[in-house]
Amino acid sequence: MSKYRLRLEILQKISTLATAAFGLVAALAWNSAIQDLFKKINIFGKPDSLLVKFMYAIMVTIIIVVVTILIGRSTNKLRERLNLNPEDSDSLENTKDKK
Repeated sequence: MSKYRLRLEILQKISTLATAAFGLVAALAWNSAIQDLFKKINIFGKPDSLLVKFMYAIMVTIIIVVVTILIGRSTNKLRERLNLNPEDSDSLENTKDKK
């Protein structure tokens, strides 16, 4: 294994970890904002009641599922346009050869 390949693998892992960390920070920020919104609206009863927590969890789950499906569909459409198989790596290096 060349030293450049090792550097690339390390950089890819760091990139993946940094992206996940930023995603977690964004998720926590949205979590706090949505919880505060539920407390302010107060349509399901006391803000700290079990019903409010379950309604919040259900709504967030539905939103996440819908967004995940939409992102997956968009990704598949773009893969089809680029003539990439799902098994291909996430890098776009393969697209140079297929143009």
